[in-house]
Amino acid sequence: MTTIIVSIVVAVVSIGIGLLLGRKQADSIIQKFIKEQEAAERDARSIIEKAEREAEAKRREADNLLRDARKKAEEIVRKAEKEAREIVYTERRRLESEIYRERRELDRERRKLEELQIALEKKSEQLDRRENILKNKERELNERERAISIKERTVEEKLQEITRKLEEIAGMTSQEAKAELMKSVEIQARYEAAQLAHKIREEAKEKAEKEAKEIIAQAIQRCASEQTAEITTTVVELPSDDVKGRIIGREGRNIRAFEQATGVEVIIDDTPEVIVLSSFDPIRREKARLAMEELIRDGRIHPARIEEVVQKIDESFDQHIRKIGEEAILKLGLSGFHPDMIYYIGKMNFRTSYGQNLLEHSIETAKLAAIMASELGLNPDIAKRAALLHDIGKVIEEEGPHALLGAQLAKRLGENDIVVNAIAAHHGDVEPMSPYAPIVAAADAISGSRPGARRESLEAYIRRIQKLEEIAYEHKGVEKAFAIQAGREIRVIVDARKVSDAEAHEIAKNISRRIEEEMQYPGQIKVIVIREVRAVEYAR
Repeated sequence: MTTIIVSIVVAVVSIGIGLLLGRKQADSIIQKFIKEQEAAERDARSIIEKAEREAEAKRREADNLLRDARKKAEEIVRKAEKEAREIVYTERRRLESEIYRERRELDRERRKLEELQIALEKKSEQLDRRENILKNKERELNERERAISIKERTVEEKLQEITRKLEEIAGMTSQEAKAELMKSVEIQARYEAAQLAHKIREEAKEKAEKEAKEIIAQAIQRCASEQTAEITTTVVELPSDDVKGRIIGREGRNIRAFEQATGVEVIIDDTPEVIVLSSFDPIRREKARLAMEELIRDGRIHPARIEEVVQKIDESFDQHIRKIGEEAILKLGLSGFHPDMIYYIGKMNFRTSYGQNLLEHSIETAKLAAIMASELGLNPDIAKRAALLHDIGKVIEEEGPHALLGAQLAKRLGENDIVVNAIAAHHGDVEPMSPYAPIVAAADAISGSRPGARRESLEAYIRRIQKLEEIAYEHKGVEKAFAIQAGREIRVIVDARKVSDAEAHEIAKNISRRIEEEMQYPGQIKVIVIREVRAVEYAR
């Protein structure tokens, strides 16, 4: 169709050109159009061939994809059939094994039933034999019973005859003889009971002492505390010796400003990279340490900055105390304290008792008390709580025994009655109302009396022990005196022939009064006066 149209167009154009330009020009134009027509036909054929080739390639690609898809589908089907056969085979084997196992169980049960049936038949035969034996025994017992009845009557008659003869010989009736016998038996029984009771008391005492020593020994061994001793100086480390010059300042103005602001003496010597802060007040010393460390970190050290930092430390020091209290509570695994109580606990870190840091002593006492409470089957948390707070009264700025002041504070801040009583009773100011009170007292004594816990020279310690024994020996009737428990207890043995029980109590009171008047000592000293009476007899 395209060729026909092109031909018509060419004919028309040829006629037009022939008419206008002439035949020659028309022929050339016709040849040109013919060539263009042939080129267009070639292009069309090439395009058609290319399209046919692409279509053939697509068809082959589609055939290949179809073959691949068919292969994959056949492979999936074969794999599924194989897996299905394996599953069926496995399930069949499992069912067969279960059926086999159940059959074996049924066979075992059947054999057990058969064995039980045989055993029951044997038991039945044995019961029949025993029944016959019992019937024979019953007949024999009946015969023996009749014989014994006859013998009893005979013996009773003989006893009556013997009793009449004994009454005639002894000159008393059988009732009087029975009363006399009962009296002698009662005296003997009382004597043996007294001996038995004394033995039981001694055994119980020995056992209790042994168990108490074991519990205390375990508590001491399991609580490995450091030997703490507070001093009047605090060492501050420096990054370099160049900082010493900045701390001193021009003509010593910085160090004077620091000492005036904190009330603490600053000692700078030849010791490399350290300075020493000296003061008897641990709170001032701690504030000075914090201020000095802040100034060293900041690097700006001059009088105005020193006053600013010291004022800032003063304002935030209460929070620092609370942080120390919270750390102590976390160290012991406790909780539920009133915020004011946490502040007082932190404040104990800046108090000492005979050179022993009060907070470290309280934490050590709490650990010891918890171990002893656990050994006795009690609640270790209650013991730790009471022991941690037992010396809290020492940080209260009021007059009175620290145990009672601490108990009042604990009660006011919501502690339970057991803890309050343990605090009040750990020095004997009130009677203990629970086992926790003596546990706290024992842990307090262990912590305070262990070697290195409190500063005291060997000579002072020996003099104190000798003075205790000298005071005891000055009393009439004293045979021996022993200062024990690191000077916390003195045992006095008196002569029972020269000292009565009432006088022994009087001696104990006089010794304790003289100790209070003439000596200085930590805590309390227990005075025990022993008056022993021994009754000795020899059986020949």
